[in-house]
Amino acid sequence: MSATSKTNPGNFFEDFTIGQRIVHATPRTVTEGDRAVYGSLYPTRFAIPSSASFAASVGLDPHPVEELIAFHIAFGKTVPDVSLNAVANLGYAECRFHQPVVPGDTLATTSEVIGLKQNSNGRSGVVYVRSTATNQRGEVALEWARWVMVHKRDTDAAAPATVVPELAPVVAPADLVLPAGLDFSGYDFAAAGEPHRYDDYEVGEKIDHVDGVTLTASEHQQATRLWQNTAKVHFNTEARPDGRNLVYGGHVISLARALSFNGLANAQLVAAINAGAHTSPAFAGDTIYAWSEVLDKAETSVPSVGALRLRLVATKGRDESMTLRGDEGKYAEGVLLDLDYWALIPR
Repeated sequence: MSATSKTNPGNFFEDFTIGQRIVHATPRTVTEGDRAVYGSLYPTRFAIPSSASFAASVGLDPHPVEELIAFHIAFGKTVPDVSLNAVANLGYAECRFHQPVVPGDTLATTSEVIGLKQNSNGRSGVVYVRSTATNQRGEVALEWARWVMVHKRDTDAAAPATVVPELAPVVAPADLVLPAGLDFSGYDFAAAGEPHRYDDYEVGEKIDHVDGVTLTASEHQQATRLWQNTAKVHFNTEARPDGRNLVYGGHVISLARALSFNGLANAQLVAAINAGAHTSPAFAGDTIYAWSEVLDKAETSVPSVGALRLRLVATKGRDESMTLRGDEGKYAEGVLLDLDYWALIPR
């Protein structure tokens, strides 16, 4: 019997099949500690997750945590089965937050394989999955699709039939789920930190969030452990040919979202992530900046609540020109993240 017969080496590309359903271990209970540590890792200041009394004043009681806490926890559950042997996480689509997550909620995640495509080099392939996180009552908290490049165990293994799923480029405004009871009619702009509301933003407007945060090895690894994300590339210098630890893409998302407070302080709640791409790797020592572009605006079912469709771009080094792509259509040098999402804002 092999000495490693009881350990989990993770799935390689050839281990996945279309329609495969994976129940991920282990359920994770959200605590106030998660809120506190999140605030120590990312410079977040959004009023709803920061203040229980502010949250209650807009109809959210008990006090929810940031949506990205739920996303990171649910995403981390999928790693041992989907991306333990990843080359890199490539993108997201069709992510919807169905209801606020509060301390005491226990999240469990399942995934379905919805696409496979072997790379031309024969050494890796792209796996597409749709994942769903439910709470202790069996209610859906969030769902999303993602695709990840995964190593092959055996380069001689036959390539599967290519299946690339059709994913919606954007979550339709009518499909956004607003938290029950949410009401911005008595919104306290002074407490929130900025006066800008829905009508103050125009489609096509760009916002330089100005501030930067330098990545450190200890913080990004602490964050990734917090989410129980076990992907080797984030911790083990032997997992990459260059001997460097890749920063978890979600860490860059949270940094950029936190930085966006300066200019978008009232974009309080993330309702959906339409699409996302980690366009370049990030490493300790990189200084992360962010800028946003207003892509669209939409009314919601609650008269006091509007929705902004925002492009959030994280860059290595500050780009005051806020350039996403060069003349040839390729991402501009320094662009690390291109995230398209809906945020809820007072009207």
